[in-house]
Amino acid sequence: MKTPIWLAVVCLAASLPTQAQTLKPIELKDQELANLRGRYVMPGRIVSFGIVMTSTWQNANGEVIGATSSMQIQQSTIKPQFYVSMIDENGYGSARSQSTGTGTVTGGSGLNSTEGVTQVVRAAGDYNAAYNNVDINVTKANEAPATQQQGQALTSGSTLTSSNGAGSLSISSTGTGVQLNIVASNNQGSTVQRLAQGGLMQNTTVLGGGNRVSNLTSLNVVLRDNVPTAESLNGNLDQLKGLRTLGF
Repeated sequence: MKTPIWLAVVCLAASLPTQAQTLKPIELKDQELANLRGRYVMPGRIVSFGIVMTSTWQNANGEVIGATSSMQIQQSTIKPQFYVSMIDENGYGSARSQSTGTGTVTGGSGLNSTEGVTQVVRAAGDYNAAYNNVDINVTKANEAPATQQQGQALTSGSTLTSSNGAGSLSISSTGTGVQLNIVASNNQGSTVQRLAQGGLMQNTTVLGGGNRVSNLTSLNVVLRDNVPTAESLNGNLDQLKGLRTLGF
């Protein structure tokens, strides 16, 4: 990759002695900005912003424990709020006994201090499947999609729980973000999905056999093409600031 001339000039200026004459700012063209890593949009262009997080664990008997946590922010949103829908599915027609997991996985303490997006699968069993995925969907429209939040509201500092034969589930919301945690029955393993402080963690550990685990997060953004007014710009900024109380 060739280094643009303007970038070489900036680096050269930074290496000059402080006594040298200060260079005047250089205005970057749109084409040059388009080649830079990363993108941004003004908040006034954001019609709708949504997050959907789903974690599930299916054991060898076909029983499923999990939950979906979702939040959508648009112009009419007063306060950002996650809503949770529990997933509880029965197993196969005749219940079969599942042997206790005997696998051992060691280490991994440093995973709690990672930044950005971290996806981990560690397995010490047979016939397992684990899936971690993050989707970012950007569409264009002048109006927000007509959706209705479903499920139970997850307020800051609260924890929702559920359990069945596949394991136990807890969903918590604190000042540092939202976390979905599943501990499988019969020592089959555990999985955690956490969105907080600008980072996303999807971490699965499987100690038994015949399990199906998934952690999915989808970020959905709707942008408008027309130029926003100053009033709508301030309104969108206030809505985005509300995410700070949730740890984002």
